[in-house]
Amino acid sequence: MTPLDRLTEATRDLDPPLAAVDLPTLRANAADLVRRAGGTPVRVASKSVRCRSVLEMVLGTELTGAGGFAGVMAYSVREAVWLARSGARDVLMGYPTVDRTALAELAADPVLRERITLMIDAPEHLELIRDAAGSSSVGIRVCLDVDASLRIGPLHLGVRRSPLRTAESAAELARLAHRRGLHVVGVMFYEAQIAGVPDTSLPVVWMKKFSAAELSTRRTQVVDAVRAQVGDLEIVNGGGTGSLEVTAADPVITEVTAGSGLFVPTLFDRYRAFTAEPALFFALPAVRRPSSKIVTLFGGGYIASGPAGKTRVPTPVRPRGLRLLGTEGAGEVQTPVTGNTGDIQVGDWVWFRHAKAGELCERFSHLHLVDDGAVTSVPTYRGEGKCFG
Repeated sequence: MTPLDRLTEATRDLDPPLAAVDLPTLRANAADLVRRAGGTPVRVASKSVRCRSVLEMVLGTELTGAGGFAGVMAYSVREAVWLARSGARDVLMGYPTVDRTALAELAADPVLRERITLMIDAPEHLELIRDAAGSSSVGIRVCLDVDASLRIGPLHLGVRRSPLRTAESAAELARLAHRRGLHVVGVMFYEAQIAGVPDTSLPVVWMKKFSAAELSTRRTQVVDAVRAQVGDLEIVNGGGTGSLEVTAADPVITEVTAGSGLFVPTLFDRYRAFTAEPALFFALPAVRRPSSKIVTLFGGGYIASGPAGKTRVPTPVRPRGLRLLGTEGAGEVQTPVTGNTGDIQVGDWVWFRHAKAGELCERFSHLHLVDDGAVTSVPTYRGEGKCFG
Protein backbone atom coordinates (compact mmCIF):
# COMPACT_ATOMS: atom_id res chain seq x y z
CA MET A 1 0.00 0.00 0.00
CA THR A 2 1.11 3.56 -0.64
CA PRO A 3 1.24 6.09 2.21
CA LEU A 4 -1.95 7.68 0.91
CA ASP A 5 -3.65 4.26 0.70
CA ARG A 6 -2.83 3.70 4.37
CA LEU A 7 -4.12 7.13 5.37
CA THR A 8 -7.31 6.70 3.38
CA GLU A 9 -8.05 3.33 4.94
CA ALA A 10 -7.21 4.33 8.50
CA THR A 11 -9.14 7.63 8.56
CA ARG A 12 -12.25 6.56 6.63
CA ASP A 13 -14.50 6.86 9.70
CA LEU A 14 -13.33 10.40 10.54
CA ASP A 15 -14.87 13.62 9.27
CA PRO A 16 -12.83 15.91 7.03
CA PRO A 17 -11.33 18.45 6.73
CA LEU A 18 -8.44 16.65 8.41
CA ALA A 19 -4.66 16.37 8.21
CA ALA A 20 -2.96 12.99 8.51
CA VAL A 21 0.62 11.74 8.77
CA ASP A 22 1.84 8.34 7.64
CA LEU A 23 4.30 7.37 10.39
CA PRO A 24 6.22 4.71 8.39
CA THR A 25 7.00 7.38 5.80
CA LEU A 26 7.88 9.92 8.48
CA ARG A 27 10.30 7.41 10.01
CA ALA A 28 11.92 6.77 6.63
CA ASN A 29 12.25 10.50 5.97
CA ALA A 30 13.79 11.09 9.40
CA ALA A 31 16.30 8.29 8.87
CA ASP A 32 17.17 9.71 5.45
CA LEU A 33 17.87 13.16 6.91
CA VAL A 34 20.25 11.54 9.42
CA ARG A 35 21.92 9.55 6.63
CA ARG A 36 22.32 12.62 4.44
CA ALA A 37 23.90 14.55 7.31
CA GLY A 38 26.66 11.93 7.43
CA GLY A 39 27.16 11.91 11.18
CA THR A 40 26.67 15.65 11.74
CA PRO A 41 23.88 16.26 14.30
CA VAL A 42 20.59 17.47 12.83
CA ARG A 43 18.74 20.27 14.62
CA VAL A 44 14.98 20.15 13.96
CA ALA A 45 13.40 23.33 12.59
CA SER A 46 10.21 23.68 14.62
CA LYS A 47 8.52 26.00 12.11
CA SER A 48 8.50 23.09 9.67
CA VAL A 49 6.75 20.81 12.18
CA ARG A 50 4.59 22.89 14.60
CA CYS A 51 3.45 19.84 16.50
CA ARG A 52 5.06 19.16 19.87
CA SER A 53 4.34 15.42 19.76
CA VAL A 54 6.11 15.03 16.42
CA LEU A 55 9.06 17.12 17.63
CA GLU A 56 9.38 14.86 20.66
CA MET A 57 9.23 11.76 18.47
CA VAL A 58 11.98 13.07 16.20
CA LEU A 59 14.25 14.14 19.04
CA GLY A 60 13.74 10.81 20.77
CA THR A 61 14.62 7.45 19.26
CA GLU A 62 11.09 6.43 18.35
CA LEU A 63 11.42 7.43 14.69
CA THR A 64 14.97 6.50 13.76
CA GLY A 65 15.86 3.92 16.40
CA ALA A 66 19.13 5.76 16.94
CA GLY A 67 20.59 9.20 17.48
CA GLY A 68 21.19 11.79 14.83
CA PHE A 69 18.79 14.57 15.85
CA ALA A 70 19.86 17.02 18.51
CA GLY A 71 18.05 20.16 19.58
CA VAL A 72 15.35 22.43 18.18
CA MET A 73 15.56 25.60 16.12
CA ALA A 74 12.62 27.77 17.19
CA TYR A 75 11.13 30.72 15.34
CA SER A 76 9.66 32.64 18.31
CA VAL A 77 11.12 33.31 21.74
CA ARG A 78 7.75 32.60 23.35
CA GLU A 79 7.74 29.29 21.51
CA ALA A 80 11.28 28.62 22.75
CA VAL A 81 10.21 29.30 26.35
CA TRP A 82 7.21 26.98 25.97
CA LEU A 83 9.29 24.18 24.44
CA ALA A 84 12.02 24.52 27.06
CA ARG A 85 9.49 24.35 29.88
CA SER A 86 7.99 21.30 28.16
CA GLY A 87 11.30 19.49 28.35
CA ALA A 88 13.39 20.62 25.36
CA ARG A 89 16.96 21.03 26.59
CA ASP A 90 18.59 22.74 23.61
CA VAL A 91 16.61 25.42 21.78
CA LEU A 92 18.37 27.72 19.31
CA MET A 93 16.43 30.73 18.11
CA GLY A 94 16.45 30.90 14.32
CA TYR A 95 15.69 34.63 14.28
CA PRO A 96 16.26 37.71 16.46
CA THR A 97 13.48 38.86 18.77
CA VAL A 98 12.24 42.22 20.04
CA ASP A 99 9.77 40.67 22.51
CA ARG A 100 10.82 42.42 25.72
CA THR A 101 8.35 40.57 27.95
CA ALA A 102 9.55 37.16 26.79
CA LEU A 103 13.19 38.24 27.07
CA ALA A 104 12.64 39.31 30.66
CA GLU A 105 10.93 35.99 31.41
CA LEU A 106 13.84 34.06 29.93
CA ALA A 107 16.44 36.10 31.80
CA ALA A 108 14.71 35.56 35.16
CA ASP A 109 14.61 31.76 34.87
CA PRO A 110 17.93 29.85 35.28
CA VAL A 111 16.55 26.81 33.44
CA LEU A 112 15.49 28.87 30.42
CA ARG A 113 18.85 30.68 30.38
CA GLU A 114 20.61 27.33 30.20
CA ARG A 115 18.37 25.80 27.53
CA ILE A 116 17.71 28.70 25.12
CA THR A 117 20.18 30.48 22.84
CA LEU A 118 19.06 33.82 21.39
CA MET A 119 19.92 34.94 17.86
CA ILE A 120 21.47 38.36 17.21
CA ASP A 121 22.87 40.18 14.19
CA ALA A 122 23.12 43.85 15.23
CA PRO A 123 24.06 46.05 18.22
CA GLU A 124 20.37 46.96 18.55
CA HIS A 125 19.67 43.40 19.66
CA LEU A 126 22.21 43.79 22.44
CA GLU A 127 20.44 46.94 23.62
CA LEU A 128 17.05 45.19 23.58
CA ILE A 129 18.33 42.28 25.61
CA ARG A 130 19.94 44.58 28.18
CA ASP A 131 16.87 46.82 28.43
CA ALA A 132 14.52 43.85 28.86
CA ALA A 133 16.67 41.80 31.21
CA GLY A 134 18.70 44.41 33.07
CA SER A 135 21.46 42.92 35.18
CA SER A 136 20.03 39.46 34.47
CA SER A 137 21.26 39.74 30.89
CA VAL A 138 24.76 38.74 31.99
CA GLY A 139 25.50 35.20 30.83
CA ILE A 140 22.55 34.90 28.42
CA ARG A 141 23.50 32.65 25.51
CA VAL A 142 23.59 34.24 22.05
CA CYS A 143 24.40 33.12 18.52
CA LEU A 144 25.34 35.34 15.57
CA ASP A 145 23.27 35.09 12.38
CA VAL A 146 25.65 35.71 9.45
CA ASP A 147 24.44 36.43 5.92
CA ALA A 148 24.99 33.35 3.75
CA SER A 149 23.65 34.69 0.46
CA LEU A 150 25.62 34.69 -2.78
CA ARG A 151 26.44 38.10 -4.18
CA ILE A 152 27.77 38.57 -7.69
CA GLY A 153 28.10 42.26 -8.41
CA PRO A 154 24.62 43.77 -7.91
CA LEU A 155 23.02 40.31 -7.96
CA HIS A 156 21.80 39.00 -4.58
CA LEU A 157 20.94 35.28 -4.49
CA GLY A 158 19.44 34.15 -1.22
CA VAL A 159 17.26 35.60 1.50
CA ARG A 160 17.53 39.05 3.04
CA ARG A 161 18.46 38.27 6.62
CA SER A 162 21.46 39.44 8.57
CA PRO A 163 23.48 42.63 8.02
CA LEU A 164 26.53 40.65 9.16
CA ARG A 165 28.52 39.27 6.25
CA THR A 166 32.26 39.66 6.70
CA ALA A 167 34.57 38.17 9.27
CA GLU A 168 35.30 41.69 10.52
CA SER A 169 31.64 42.61 11.09
CA ALA A 170 30.88 39.33 12.86
CA ALA A 171 33.95 39.63 15.06
CA GLU A 172 33.03 43.19 16.05
CA LEU A 173 29.50 42.21 17.13
CA ALA A 174 30.88 39.20 19.01
CA ARG A 175 33.32 41.50 20.81
CA LEU A 176 30.52 43.92 21.77
CA ALA A 177 28.29 41.09 23.02
CA HIS A 178 31.12 39.57 25.03
CA ARG A 179 32.02 42.92 26.56
CA ARG A 180 28.42 43.38 27.71
CA GLY A 181 28.44 40.06 29.50
CA LEU A 182 26.56 37.93 27.00
CA HIS A 183 27.81 34.41 26.30
CA VAL A 184 28.55 34.09 22.58
CA VAL A 185 28.24 30.37 21.88
CA GLY A 186 27.84 30.13 18.12
CA VAL A 187 27.33 31.41 14.61
CA MET A 188 24.67 30.44 12.07
CA PHE A 189 24.56 30.60 8.29
CA TYR A 190 21.36 29.84 6.36
CA GLU A 191 22.14 29.34 2.68
CA ALA A 192 18.61 29.60 1.28
CA GLN A 193 19.88 29.82 -2.30
CA ILE A 194 21.17 26.26 -1.86
CA ALA A 195 18.80 24.68 0.65
CA GLY A 196 15.56 26.23 -0.56
CA VAL A 197 15.87 26.27 -4.35
CA PRO A 198 14.79 23.20 -6.40
CA ASP A 199 17.23 21.84 -9.00
CA THR A 200 15.19 23.04 -11.96
CA SER A 201 18.06 23.60 -14.43
CA LEU A 202 21.79 23.24 -14.94
CA PRO A 203 22.38 26.95 -14.23
CA VAL A 204 20.71 26.46 -10.84
CA VAL A 205 22.92 23.44 -10.11
CA TRP A 206 26.03 25.41 -11.09
CA MET A 207 24.93 28.37 -8.96
CA LYS A 208 24.55 26.10 -5.95
CA LYS A 209 28.02 24.61 -6.37
CA PHE A 210 29.61 28.03 -6.78
CA SER A 211 27.72 29.38 -3.77
CA ALA A 212 28.71 26.44 -1.59
CA ALA A 213 32.39 26.96 -2.41
CA GLU A 214 32.21 30.71 -1.73
CA LEU A 215 30.36 30.19 1.53
CA SER A 216 32.73 27.51 2.80
CA THR A 217 35.67 29.87 2.50
CA ARG A 218 33.85 32.82 4.08
CA ARG A 219 32.33 30.67 6.84
CA THR A 220 35.78 29.53 7.95
CA GLN A 221 37.00 33.13 8.01
CA VAL A 222 34.01 34.23 10.10
CA VAL A 223 34.35 31.37 12.58
CA ASP A 224 38.07 32.01 13.04
CA ALA A 225 37.48 35.73 13.59
CA VAL A 226 34.69 35.18 16.13
CA ARG A 227 36.72 32.57 18.00
CA ALA A 228 39.57 35.06 18.27
CA GLN A 229 37.21 37.36 20.18
CA VAL A 230 35.26 34.95 22.41
CA GLY A 231 37.06 31.61 22.40
CA ASP A 232 35.70 28.22 21.33
CA LEU A 233 32.19 27.99 19.90
CA GLU A 234 29.62 25.31 20.70
CA ILE A 235 27.55 25.91 17.57
CA VAL A 236 28.41 26.44 13.93
CA ASN A 237 25.04 25.89 12.31
CA GLY A 238 24.04 25.81 8.67
CA GLY A 239 21.98 24.16 6.02
CA GLY A 240 18.42 23.09 5.46
CA THR A 241 16.61 20.05 4.09
CA GLY A 242 17.78 20.84 0.56
CA SER A 243 21.48 21.19 1.38
CA LEU A 244 22.34 18.70 4.13
CA GLU A 245 25.09 16.85 2.24
CA VAL A 246 26.81 20.03 1.07
CA THR A 247 26.66 21.83 4.41
CA ALA A 248 27.61 18.83 6.54
CA ALA A 249 30.69 18.26 4.38
CA ASP A 250 32.19 21.55 5.56
CA PRO A 251 34.56 20.62 8.43
CA VAL A 252 33.83 23.85 10.32
CA ILE A 253 30.13 22.95 10.67
CA THR A 254 29.09 21.37 13.99
CA GLU A 255 25.38 20.87 13.18
CA VAL A 256 22.85 21.21 10.36
CA THR A 257 19.19 22.18 10.51
CA ALA A 258 16.29 20.44 8.77
CA GLY A 259 12.55 20.10 9.22
CA SER A 260 10.69 20.19 5.91
CA GLY A 261 12.22 16.86 4.93
CA LEU A 262 10.10 15.14 7.57
CA PHE A 263 6.71 16.00 6.05
CA VAL A 264 8.00 16.68 2.47
CA PRO A 265 5.65 19.31 0.99
CA THR A 266 5.45 19.97 -2.75
CA LEU A 267 8.24 22.59 -2.74
CA PHE A 268 10.71 19.73 -2.26
CA ASP A 269 9.64 17.67 -5.25
CA ARG A 270 12.35 18.83 -7.67
CA TYR A 271 15.65 18.24 -5.93
CA ARG A 272 18.38 16.08 -7.46
CA ALA A 273 20.31 15.47 -4.25
CA PHE A 274 17.55 13.46 -2.60
CA THR A 275 14.15 11.89 -3.12
CA ALA A 276 11.70 11.62 -0.25
CA GLU A 277 8.08 10.53 0.06
CA PRO A 278 5.43 12.95 1.32
CA ALA A 279 4.25 11.93 4.79
CA LEU A 280 1.64 14.62 5.49
CA PHE A 281 -1.58 15.06 3.50
CA PHE A 282 -4.90 16.78 4.09
CA ALA A 283 -8.41 15.81 3.00
CA LEU A 284 -11.36 18.01 2.10
CA PRO A 285 -14.99 16.90 1.67
CA ALA A 286 -17.01 17.53 -1.49
CA VAL A 287 -20.01 19.64 -0.48
CA ARG A 288 -21.66 20.45 -3.84
CA ARG A 289 -21.50 20.13 -7.62
CA PRO A 290 -22.20 23.47 -9.33
CA SER A 291 -21.82 21.81 -12.75
CA SER A 292 -21.09 18.45 -14.30
CA LYS A 293 -17.38 19.33 -14.54
CA ILE A 294 -16.82 21.06 -11.21
CA VAL A 295 -16.90 19.83 -7.62
CA THR A 296 -16.74 22.28 -4.72
CA LEU A 297 -14.83 21.28 -1.59
CA PHE A 298 -15.12 22.72 1.91
CA GLY A 299 -12.11 24.78 3.04
CA GLY A 300 -8.72 24.46 1.38
CA GLY A 301 -7.25 27.96 1.27
CA TYR A 302 -3.96 26.87 2.78
CA ILE A 303 -1.63 29.12 0.82
CA ALA A 304 2.06 28.95 1.65
CA SER A 305 4.20 31.97 2.46
CA GLY A 306 6.68 33.34 -0.05
CA PRO A 307 6.28 34.95 -3.46
CA ALA A 308 2.71 34.53 -4.69
CA GLY A 309 2.37 31.98 -7.47
CA LYS A 310 1.47 28.44 -8.46
CA THR A 311 4.19 26.89 -6.26
CA ARG A 312 2.45 28.24 -3.13
CA VAL A 313 -0.96 26.62 -3.56
CA PRO A 314 -2.04 23.13 -2.44
CA THR A 315 -2.14 20.33 -5.00
CA PRO A 316 -5.00 17.81 -5.29
CA VAL A 317 -3.54 14.29 -5.55
CA ARG A 318 -6.47 11.87 -5.17
CA PRO A 319 -8.54 11.28 -7.18
CA ARG A 320 -5.92 11.82 -9.86
CA GLY A 321 -6.45 14.33 -12.62
CA LEU A 322 -7.96 17.12 -10.53
CA ARG A 323 -6.87 20.74 -10.68
CA LEU A 324 -7.80 24.05 -9.14
CA LEU A 325 -9.77 26.64 -11.09
CA GLY A 326 -7.59 29.46 -12.30
CA THR A 327 -10.29 32.01 -11.52
CA GLU A 328 -10.75 30.92 -7.89
CA GLY A 329 -7.79 28.85 -6.74
CA ALA A 330 -7.87 27.49 -3.19
CA GLY A 331 -10.50 29.41 -1.23
CA GLU A 332 -10.75 30.24 2.44
CA VAL A 333 -14.03 28.34 2.93
CA GLN A 334 -14.54 26.60 -0.41
CA THR A 335 -12.30 25.26 -3.14
CA PRO A 336 -13.72 24.24 -6.52
CA VAL A 337 -11.81 21.63 -8.53
CA THR A 338 -12.23 20.46 -12.09
CA GLY A 339 -10.80 17.74 -14.28
CA ASN A 340 -11.47 14.13 -13.33
CA THR A 341 -14.56 14.90 -11.24
CA GLY A 342 -16.97 12.39 -12.82
CA ASP A 343 -17.05 9.89 -9.93
CA ILE A 344 -16.93 12.39 -7.08
CA GLN A 345 -20.18 12.59 -5.14
CA VAL A 346 -21.24 14.98 -2.41
CA GLY A 347 -19.64 13.65 0.78
CA ASP A 348 -16.62 12.10 -0.97
CA TRP A 349 -13.07 13.15 -0.06
CA VAL A 350 -10.31 14.78 -2.07
CA TRP A 351 -6.76 14.45 -0.76
CA PHE A 352 -4.21 17.25 -1.16
CA ARG A 353 -0.57 17.99 -0.56
CA HIS A 354 0.45 21.40 0.77
CA ALA A 355 3.34 23.56 -0.42
CA LYS A 356 5.33 24.36 2.76
CA ALA A 357 5.84 21.97 5.64
CA GLY A 358 4.68 23.24 9.02
CA GLU A 359 2.41 26.00 7.80
CA LEU A 360 -0.44 23.54 7.28
CA CYS A 361 -0.55 23.02 11.05
CA GLU A 362 -1.71 26.61 11.49
CA ARG A 363 -5.03 25.52 9.93
CA PHE A 364 -5.59 22.26 11.82
CA SER A 365 -5.92 21.67 15.56
CA HIS A 366 -4.78 18.04 15.31
CA LEU A 367 -2.70 15.72 13.19
CA HIS A 368 -3.91 12.13 12.81
CA LEU A 369 -0.84 9.88 13.04
CA VAL A 370 -1.36 6.58 11.23
CA ASP A 371 0.77 3.55 12.02
CA ASP A 372 -0.10 -0.06 11.14
CA GLY A 373 -3.75 0.89 10.69
CA ALA A 374 -4.05 2.59 14.07
CA VAL A 375 -4.80 6.30 14.36
CA THR A 376 -3.49 8.53 17.13
CA SER A 377 -4.63 12.15 17.14
CA VAL A 378 -2.14 14.67 18.54
CA PRO A 379 -2.53 18.44 18.86
CA THR A 380 -0.66 20.90 16.69
CA TYR A 381 0.58 24.17 18.18
CA ARG A 382 -2.89 25.55 17.37
CA GLY A 383 -4.53 22.60 19.07
CA GLU A 384 -2.60 23.42 22.22
CA GLY A 385 -3.85 27.00 22.04
CA LYS A 386 -0.53 28.40 20.84
CA CYS A 387 -0.04 31.01 18.12
CA PHE A 388 3.51 32.27 17.81
CA GLY A 389 3.12 34.33 14.65
